Parts: sequence; structure tokens; C-alpha cells
Amino acid sequence: MMNRVATFFAQTADSDIWYSFKRSPGAVIAAVVTLVMVLAALFAPLIAPHNPFDLASLSIMDANTPPSWEDGGSRDFLLGTDDQGRDILSAVLYGSRVSLFVGFASVIFSVVLGVTLGLISGYAGGRVDSFIMRIADVQLSFPAILVALLIDGVARGLLPRDLHNELALYVLVFAIGISGWVQYARTVRGATLVERNKEYVQAARLIGIGPITILRRHILPNVMGPVLVIATIHLAVAVITEATLSFLGVGVPSTTPSLGTLIRIGNSYLFSGMWWISIFPGIALVVLVLAVNLLGDWLRDALNPKLR
Repeated sequence: MMNRVATFFAQTADSDIWYSFKRSPGAVIAAVVTLVMVLAALFAPLIAPHNPFDLASLSIMDANTPPSWEDGGSRDFLLGTDDQGRDILSAVLYGSRVSLFVGFASVIFSVVLGVTLGLISGYAGGRVDSFIMRIADVQLSFPAILVALLIDGVARGLLPRDLHNELALYVLVFAIGISGWVQYARTVRGATLVERNKEYVQAARLIGIGPITILRRHILPNVMGPVLVIATIHLAVAVITEATLSFLGVGVPSTTPSLGTLIRIGNSYLFSGMWWISIFPGIALVVLVLAVNLLGDWLRDALNPKLR
């Protein structure tokens, strides 16, 4: 096992992608920023100065405290507090965990669904291909945020009211994931249409290998390059979609706030002079999305053979 890991890292260090990464300062900075934010979110319970969701530790006397560098600020609350006395820095760290979880989970769901349907559509052809692609065409006629809103609303209507808060996070992942599978399916379908007529696939058919094995072992590895690029960019879109839904009040419940929920809460106090409640979560969201988008742009160029 250790030999395989060592071989993998040795091959990565000698690869064209790693060379391109080292030669791109923007990609390096974006990767560092993304890694720092992901690690900070993962280890929020360890590095956050306060637990913003522990009601026993909150004090209404600390409510609406400005950042530490302004008049009336406190060193205990570097970025200030909200209307309930929760530390904004700690809330951003904990809220990033929810946003990143929803983003990664919905992207994984979209990739699995979209790649599976794209492989089936491109390899089977005929009526199966037409049926899947017509569904994709219908969904493309609606904005992704509208599809997510529709699915979220239908799911909330079907589920018992007492389970809304418990299942809200998973409903949100499902809604965002369903709204993003089409781009994967169309991309993989196009690549599969090309790959299925190549000699190695024809040879696999002649020796009696089944369609599922051909798709899994032969075609799938050759169509994953574009999928990785789309998934990287889609992660930023998923985080933005989650923030938008939470800002509209149909995302995660207020008891497990994400960055979008924190921005929505702070928006009510923005014109009262308490700008820090929404500005700092907004900055964290913008920095995260920008870093992920820059990584996606670099990966798209790095995997494009015409730009090598």
C-alpha cells in the first residue's frame, strides 16, 4: 500500500499537470486559500474562539458588539457579535462547514447521477438516449435555482412537518444535486459516443466483455477529465446556490446556519449600522467561491491538450 502511495506521488510530481500548477501563481494561491478555508471549516470546533451555538455560553449583554478595532469593540470578539451575542468569527467558521458539506455532497450526487446517465445514454443510443436527453433538455429550460426551489418545496410538502428541520440539510443536497446533473450527463454522453466506436471498445466486445464492465473499466476512465473540471466549477455554483436558498429562507434551518443564513440574519441589521453581521460572512463566501473558480479555470486549461 505504501509503495502504491509513493508511486502515485512520484508520478504526480513528474506529471504535466503538476508542472502547470507550479507555473501558475494564481492556481497556487487559489489552492492555498481553498485548503485553508476547508481545513478551518473542518476543525472549527478546535480553532473557533467560541461555540456560537451553545446557548449556555451566550450572553445577551454581548449582543451587537462591533469588531475589536472599532469603538466599543472587545478583544474577545475579533469580528464582533450578532444580535444574540454570537461571535461572528466562530459563526463564519461553523457556517462554512455547512456550506462546504452541502456543496461537496450535492456535487458528488450530481456527478454520480449525471455520469451514470451520460454513460448509459451514449453507449445505448436509440430510444434510451433520446429519452434521457429530452429530460435533460426540459430541465435546461429552467434556471438551476428555480429547479432547486421547486424540488425543495415539493419535498417539504411531502415530508411530515416535524421532520423538516432534521431532514432540511439532506433535502437541500438532493435539490441542488438534481439541478446540476445535466451538464455532466451531456458532457459524458458526447465523450461516450466517441469512445464507444474506438478499437479498444470493439475488441472488448469481441472477447465477450459485458456492457457494464466496458463502461466501468474502459470508457469511464477516458471521460473523467472534463468531469473533474465541471465538478470543480460546479462546487462554487453549489455553494452559491445553497447560500441563495438559505438567504431566501428555504435552505438549512436557522439552528444550523450556513454562510447564506448568516448573511440573511445580518441583512436585517445592515442599515442600522451593524454592518459586520452580514459583511464578514459575505466576504468569506466570496473568497471561497472565487478561489474554487480560479482552481476550476486552471484545471480546465491544464487538461486541455490544445493549450499544452
